[in-house]
Amino acid sequence: MIIYRARIFDTPTSPFAGGSLRAEADASLVVDGGLIVARTDFSVARSAHPDAEVVDLREGVLLPGFVDTHVHYPQVRAIGHLGMPLLEWLDSCALPEEARLGDETYARALASEFLRGLTSAGTTSAMVFGSHFATAVDALFAAAAEVGLRITSGLVTSDRNLPEALLTSVERSVSESQDLIDRWHGSGRLRFAVTPRFSYSAGPELLAAGGELLAANPGIWVTSHLNENRDEIAGVAAIFPEALDYLDTYDRAGLLGRRTILAHNVHPSDRELGRMAEVGASAAHCPTSNSALASGFFPLRRHLERGVRVALGSDVGAGTGFSLLKEGVQAYFMQQLDPAGGVPLTSAHLLYLATAAGAEALELDAEVGDLSVGKRFDAVLVEPTPGEPLAVGIRHAHSDEDALAKIFAMGTPGDIARVWVDGETVKG
Repeated sequence: MIIYRARIFDTPTSPFAGGSLRAEADASLVVDGGLIVARTDFSVARSAHPDAEVVDLREGVLLPGFVDTHVHYPQVRAIGHLGMPLLEWLDSCALPEEARLGDETYARALASEFLRGLTSAGTTSAMVFGSHFATAVDALFAAAAEVGLRITSGLVTSDRNLPEALLTSVERSVSESQDLIDRWHGSGRLRFAVTPRFSYSAGPELLAAGGELLAANPGIWVTSHLNENRDEIAGVAAIFPEALDYLDTYDRAGLLGRRTILAHNVHPSDRELGRMAEVGASAAHCPTSNSALASGFFPLRRHLERGVRVALGSDVGAGTGFSLLKEGVQAYFMQQLDPAGGVPLTSAHLLYLATAAGAEALELDAEVGDLSVGKRFDAVLVEPTPGEPLAVGIRHAHSDEDALAKIFAMGTPGDIARVWVDGETVKG
């Protein structure tokens, strides 16, 4: 049993639904076997557990572990290629790199780099866009099991409009996916997601095969892309002339439901938003990627008004890094500038989007997302070097909300001193 004494910020109730930042300057979390069994004053915790180890974290700020709802494992080495729209960026930067994961040695090295990127940034749970190669997905799951992160991922499938090395058949995609499901889904903190790359590269038969996998394996997930770029949307419409819209290509295949997370959704129709809300699907908002590829302004207000779940995704490697602090502040910037009328975001909104909203989207909210009694101890300690601008800013902040705003405005992975998953240290 361990008592963690800390300044704690979290958002157990959504600020979009009337909640606010929960902030305590000196609170104690009693953690037993990775479970938070008490949240109280230090004197009360010490009196109740006189033999417990005490870990004093008051030099920093303790936050819930970050939850990334859209991040590409094969694209670690593709970060930072700027100046291109989506389809050109894919052809020039991302897809050549993804083809290299056919080499198992290369894939294992990349899996290690990828997981290091997540843990260094304080991400403890993630919906990970996997690889087109089953051996590479296997390498990711094996490495994630060793590190201990909460990872949902799967085999990426495409049968058109991509380089030959990245294409598959319906039969092979089903066989390889089922093998991965049998080996990894439900093993520890790992889960499988059916992952058509996007409808631009996955035809009707391949999408339908994914829907059949979903029906045959209750509890697995779905992730893909939606309405990121206008040229992409036009290409999907040409391939699926019978579909009502982009979202309908997934819906017709049986891929749309509560366990579906779709990245971007920058240019949705009202019908699509209504249907997503109806089935409980979630949108992964990827602000730095949307900016880097000039995809457009994410219509957060329209998603919220229609009742669609939204959480943050880093979208490595079109996104510019693993840090959800950076994604949060970029979301703030984009909402401030949105000519259609963005949502004024506070630091509490940003923390919620980076933690509890992602946990809810991934149906992990009974376990993680905030630091309440009964949750698992997935946590991040932000502790900048004394004298650095962020440390000075936190010390002189006018309020807890202001201190949190400074963490999002200035924080980097270098300011994250320790990270825990289920009470186990994964960084620090």
